Amino acid sequence: MDILMDDVTSETLAELEKTQKDFWNIPRKTGVLLNMFIKMMGAKNALEIGTSNGYSGLWLAKALKETGGRLTTIEYYDKRQSVAIENFKKCGVIDVVRPLQGSACEVIEAFDESEKFDFVFIDANKREYVKYFELIKPHLTPKAMIVADNIISHAEKVQTFIDAVDADEDFQYAIVELPGGILTAYRN
Repeated sequence: MDILMDDVTSETLAELEKTQKDFWNIPRKTGVLLNMFIKMMGAKNALEIGTSNGYSGLWLAKALKETGGRLTTIEYYDKRQSVAIENFKKCGVIDVVRPLQGSACEVIEAFDESEKFDFVFIDANKREYVKYFELIKPHLTPKAMIVADNIISHAEKVQTFIDAVDADEDFQYAIVELPGGILTAYRN
């Protein structure tokens, strides 16, 4: 069963799905799962690395609005971020979204040490996944969850990331065989 959304959000998601390949959006099944994860864990402060046109961010932000949480989302390309911001406004979630523009590594490095996240979704430059992982670890709360997309479809590019998560005793993880594959990691 799909997640129930208001009409505007449902229509916006359907429109964005038509250009899914142009914007490297996640599949709907992955969006539904992200939305459920946020609600199940009662996430309050989520980080998305790779906003694109806001498709995955809408799934996250809608759930965060229900949990009383906030989404910080980072996009390198300003044109994509502009499209995402419009989608967040149209769907009534801009009030829970903090869009940041720039290199994800540089943006994360600039975070204040007090900035903490209980949920992180990674869907950006695949070769930098391992660097994102290292940079976000000091910003994770106990029991935080990390979800990374394209783990199967881009296995060679993300192998160092998988190895780093596997070697880190603070994390349990599983790879879920959704389209593209996702890695879900839980901080012990």
